[in-house]
Amino acid sequence: MNALIKLEELGMFLFSIFVFSLLPYEWWWFPILILAPDISMVGYLVNNKVGAVLYNIFHHKAVALAVLVLGYYLDQPAIVLAGTILFGHSSMDRLFGYGLKTFQGFKFTHLGMVGKDRS
Repeated sequence: MNALIKLEELGMFLFSIFVFSLLPYEWWWFPILILAPDISMVGYLVNNKVGAVLYNIFHHKAVALAVLVLGYYLDQPAIVLAGTILFGHSSMDRLFGYGLKTFQGFKFTHLGMVGKDRS
């Protein structure tokens, strides 16, 4: 992946940390929750299509932002937290080369195959 794109993803991940710092939660919740969206991988136990759909819902930045904005609009910090974690996790994943999944299987993403050098 292009270094500029990785830098952009790092910036978005750091932004999620900033947004989290504005919420009424102890700092240690962030590292505990940041991997929670990966629970969506259980869909791959059914098949590649279910896995990809479920994974992509939990890793789509527009979904994350919609959840965050909804939480802000409803004045519900827990929903804002969920959106912030989804956004931060998605940015972190993209930073490491994990993109949205295709129906071919877990290794196939919109960024290319996982594990392939995309520098």
